Amino acid sequence: TMPHSHPTNTSLSELHLTGIPGLQHLHHWISIPFCIMYLVALAGNSTLLCVIKADPSLHLPMFLFLSMLAVIDLVMSTSITPKMLGIFWFHSTAISLDACLTQMYFVHAFSVMESGVLVAMAFDRYVTICNPLRYLSILTSPVVAAIGLATLLRAVVFMSPLTFQIRRLPLCSPAVMDHSYCEHMAMLKLACRDAAFSNTYSLSVSTYVVSFDSLLIALSYTFILRAVLSLSSPQARKKAFSTSSSHLFYVPGLLSMYMERYHQELPPHVQVLLADLYLLIPPAFNPLIYGIRMKQIRDGARRVISQRRRMAGGIGPGPGH
Repeated sequence: TMPHSHPTNTSLSELHLTGIPGLQHLHHWISIPFCIMYLVALAGNSTLLCVIKADPSLHLPMFLFLSMLAVIDLVMSTSITPKMLGIFWFHSTAISLDACLTQMYFVHAFSVMESGVLVAMAFDRYVTICNPLRYLSILTSPVVAAIGLATLLRAVVFMSPLTFQIRRLPLCSPAVMDHSYCEHMAMLKLACRDAAFSNTYSLSVSTYVVSFDSLLIALSYTFILRAVLSLSSPQARKKAFSTSSSHLFYVPGLLSMYMERYHQELPPHVQVLLADLYLLIPPAFNPLIYGIRMKQIRDGARRVISQRRRMAGGIGPGPGH
């Protein structure tokens, strides 16, 4: 007989997500930090986008990349958290195959985009510190737009074939995934046919993305470190370090993306929790790490708030100002 958590009447246009396998009795408790992190991610990234949009002095390449990161984080966390909380709170485990594939596409494509934007931000730091006088002539608006477009295209090119392959695989009933969102490795386990090609493809894509992007970020920071150490004044050194150190927070995120492919020997609930946290922690902490630690963002927020107050009080600056 089937365990009662596995619905037997699963039609193959519909799948079921178990949440966190083996920890179903703790779902309500686990949902509390997950919900808090999601709300922090929504508030932090939206605030960051509003401040950057409202303050013209922040319309610089560095903040445009930060805006891209905020949009990616909003999409990435929204593509999994509402459904996950639905599973935790209301046991709504069912998800249609198309919704599942869409969720999988968004999660993985936006992870690849996030990695690309972090490379762009490392390049931006490199130009700022190693070539400050040519900063705005190197990172012009068209260049920033082209970098953004390239990260988007790369994600689409990598993820589309994988999604089409999985769409065409016959899935075995009962289609129950031991996961809290549609992760492609978990989906491949439901295939009735040998899914070796999809497995190899996804492994090579994640290997390429993680190795290539980490290498570029490491190169940027090697050059930055050399430049920083050659600065004579301790103040200049401290400033250069503080603008660059934010990136180091992200390295664990890149590593965990890679570990997800290899930690098959870990217990299933640990694997699923790690995969969830990888998608929940960076969106919640990126605005704090990259945004609030930057003086320009804090000053911009103050300017926007005081401007709103003046407008609300009806004492806006006159036309002569």
